[in-house]
Amino acid sequence: MTGHEGQGRGVLVVGSSSPIGQAIQARFHEDTVVGVALTEPADLVLDCSTASGAATAVQAVADRAGSLDVVVLAAAVMPVAPITATTDAQWQAAFDAILGTAFAVCRAALPILSPGGAVVAVSSVNATLAAPGLPAYAAAKAGLEGLVRQLALDFGPRGVRVNAVAPGLIDDGGDPAKAAGYPLGRTGRPAEVADAVHFLAAAGFVTGAVLPVDGGLSIASPAAFLRDDLKARWL
Repeated sequence: MTGHEGQGRGVLVVGSSSPIGQAIQARFHEDTVVGVALTEPADLVLDCSTASGAATAVQAVADRAGSLDVVVLAAAVMPVAPITATTDAQWQAAFDAILGTAFAVCRAALPILSPGGAVVAVSSVNATLAAPGLPAYAAAKAGLEGLVRQLALDFGPRGVRVNAVAPGLIDDGGDPAKAAGYPLGRTGRPAEVADAVHFLAAAGFVTGAVLPVDGGLSIASPAAFLRDDLKARWL
């Protein structure tokens, strides 16, 4: 049994103020959820890249739910600039939000995470697919995926699973102008990322995985969308 009777799992969502974070928190509506972010809306406004902020967030879930069963890492900052124009502050902000938060929260959470519990990180297709002007964001997300694999190995013997989702462009899914390169013909919606996170939180024999939530973007050859002769084969 996890959590108090009738309260479901104890779930921590870090980065809950973004559209993706809000959708994730809503998706765990049957559980006792604490959403934490640097800004409203959030149950707690905390900086979880610090040891004290991470410890406070973890303890809040344990106090409310009686256990900590799921940790979702959805905090991020995305500076947009080529590396020659990226400032020290921009680089540090991306790494603090993405990797620093993951490090501090996992260090605080894993010792008390219930056996059979789960950590799910929100990565990005940009961890493996380069896009202009995202050196800090791409490097931090790639590091996050490396951390996911390491923690999955280290904590697997305790029955703790650690996975990630890697979204593509997420908005309302309704702008065809943004959908070039997406085999499904549209971009994604926050609720679809939340569905994937919810699945991985319950998928008992999946660990160390990065699940693409990208409408097929990561399996599509760019040439298929740029060359007229290739487009003609299927359009």
